[in-house]
Amino acid sequence: MKAKELIHELKHHLPLTSLATIFAIAVVIFLNKINFNFPETIFEYSHFVHVVLASIVASAMFYKYKSNLRFSILMGILSSVIIGSVSDVIFPYLGAFAFNLKPAFHLPMIEEPIKIFGLGFAGSIFGIIFKITKLPHFFHVGISVFASLFYLVSYVPNTNLAFWIFSFVLVIFSVVLPCCFGDIIFPFLFLGEKIKHCDCDEEKK
Repeated sequence: MKAKELIHELKHHLPLTSLATIFAIAVVIFLNKINFNFPETIFEYSHFVHVVLASIVASAMFYKYKSNLRFSILMGILSSVIIGSVSDVIFPYLGAFAFNLKPAFHLPMIEEPIKIFGLGFAGSIFGIIFKITKLPHFFHVGISVFASLFYLVSYVPNTNLAFWIFSFVLVIFSVVLPCCFGDIIFPFLFLGEKIKHCDCDEEKK
């Protein structure tokens, strides 16, 4: 793997993730202003959707390059559940904990394993059947951003201006690093150089 591939992927993720995070925070602040109470289930649903979408794409991609059904399903489940958990829960929790925001810890992968791994399995089967190897990038990033932000909103007791500034930085960090790992490093470990990461004009030059 070349460093320029990682830098290239970061160029894709950072601007879009920053814009998506600004939009998501603006939406959440607006809902706060109109006294909307965020139920804990709002994080759960966004996390579930993230796992399903990630498993669809991951399993289809692995099956495309390595036509092994069991392997592709396993990779679809593991990559979506593990990376989704890191992005949506572990990074937001650790960041909030480090800044003494007293977050509660809620990891569906451990607390609801049948549901989470079941969704990963269902998404993997769907991806292999319909060969959906790509989703609109903004859609994947958007659901990742909202899932990370909803975790903070649902499990951090106090929100103020400092919280929203902190959330902006933390959500970007929580989305970009796992996404780059999922898009580049994880496939490279199992598929090697034959996988094609990007079809944009810069790669064609």
